[in-house]
Amino acid sequence: MSGVLYGIGLGPGDPELMTLKAARLISEAAVVAYPCLPGAESFARKIAAGMIREGTIELAFEVPMTPERTPAQMAYDKAAKEITGALEAGGDVVVLCEGDPFFYGSFMYLHARLSERFTVEVVPGVTSVSAASARMGLPLVARNEMFSVLPAPLEDAALRAGLDAADSVAIIKVGRHLGRVRAVIEGLGLTKRAIYIERATLGEERVLPLCDAPDPAPYFSMILLTKGADPWL
Repeated sequence: MSGVLYGIGLGPGDPELMTLKAARLISEAAVVAYPCLPGAESFARKIAAGMIREGTIELAFEVPMTPERTPAQMAYDKAAKEITGALEAGGDVVVLCEGDPFFYGSFMYLHARLSERFTVEVVPGVTSVSAASARMGLPLVARNEMFSVLPAPLEDAALRAGLDAADSVAIIKVGRHLGRVRAVIEGLGLTKRAIYIERATLGEERVLPLCDAPDPAPYFSMILLTKGADPWL
């Protein structure tokens, strides 16, 4: 019989925000797989390091972050092949995922490649949006209000439309797009209602008014905007 593939959500970075189920499965795992940037330490593994037992087989797969999608897809093909070997040998495989596996998570690409052949269980995790909201002390929506998640690489017109349509918005994948996104928000007169956060739940966390945010921003950064009461009053 083949093993089970687990996609484990680790949360935004603080190891204490892992679920009990995630911690148990990682500590019991004989094989753990995780993504990393080429030549860099895996952030996912760093979060889960205290749960990985000695002797665990580790499968690190390098995923380049480039505008061209082909290199990343090739990386997922290679990772799926390695994971397939472990599953066919009868062992379970735990894949470590930053945040939640199905919320902009890399695990969804492995799921698409492997779910028709193997039993897959997804363990949800705390999303970066939930963590940022909690760290800011900023409630996002209530009652019938609408909330949207907008990726910063969207064209300006799409960002404006998304900001117009929702009561509260999380803008993710900010990074090098911060200056352009900030200009869009300023053009809509919403700057005072936007808060910037980077590396939420980590020791290097910073929360700033959007006007003071660094440009470019680090990869792990986000803007939360609510059209309710001014969050800085």
